[in-house]
Amino acid sequence: MPTTAPAFADATASDSALRRFLHGLPGVDTVGLEARAASLGTRSIKTTAKAYAIDLAISMIDLTTLEGADTPGKVRALAAKAVNPDPTDRTTPRTAAVCVYPDMAATAVAALAGSGVKVASVATAFPAGRAALDVKLADVRDAVAAGADEIDMVIDRGAFLSGRYLKVYEEIVAVKAECGQARLKVIFETGELSTYDNIRRASWLGMLAGADFIKTSTGKVGTNATPANTLLMLEAVRDFRQQTGVQIGVKPAGGIRTTKDAVKFLVLVNETVGEDWLDNHWFRFGASSLLNDLLMQRQKLSTGRYSGPDYVTVD
Repeated sequence: MPTTAPAFADATASDSALRRFLHGLPGVDTVGLEARAASLGTRSIKTTAKAYAIDLAISMIDLTTLEGADTPGKVRALAAKAVNPDPTDRTTPRTAAVCVYPDMAATAVAALAGSGVKVASVATAFPAGRAALDVKLADVRDAVAAGADEIDMVIDRGAFLSGRYLKVYEEIVAVKAECGQARLKVIFETGELSTYDNIRRASWLGMLAGADFIKTSTGKVGTNATPANTLLMLEAVRDFRQQTGVQIGVKPAGGIRTTKDAVKFLVLVNETVGEDWLDNHWFRFGASSLLNDLLMQRQKLSTGRYSGPDYVTVD
């Protein structure tokens, strides 16, 4: 059954109603959006705040491996790193999750048992999403049956860009129904949506359909998470909660590689939606190389020396 918030039930009653609602959203001021994102990115933070931000960012990472060459051994090694990112300092926070393909979910679940680190699995014919709905739903069922705590699905960008919004909505609703207790992250692939107006529409479409998280990207295209598109999505979840009382998470993914990048995104969160989202239940980074830079910066703060990349594992 659809999970639309009651306040917006009429908006999803038909294809035409959904189109009217989405195209009735305020247009995005491109210059204003990018200027605000750039301005927030210049904020400086002091040493104690930086230490807090680094630990917070580590705790928000979905440590990810989504390659054709993934092996059980690689997934187990990644799981070990998620649980104990810096073997020289046991005060280092664990990451939020390990994200893998469905066929590796059971391996990740076994490796992370009892750790508190979640298992996220991409599904629905990730990353292109070019498959029949029954195939996509089978993909989700496999991941859930393997024990995945979270499902990261991709929307049908072709349907969205051709204006078939109800098809996209109904697909998200169907995937959500298959998730059971697993939380659903809906990936828009913002780099393929072309305009900020489309990103705003996709954000509302995902939330209306029952997404627990909205996520920028797969990390498999040229343009992934940016401060501007993430700011736009943060504004959408803020406005959605104001109107419905329902809080939705946000996950920028792809291209966030340095501590400086991560801090910029955390400033965006704090200044746009506030402390309620400064928790890994509501904000995540989809990343792999980011963790190593955070660990090196953390070591520098604690020891006064920059250890360099040889002192962290290569994923």
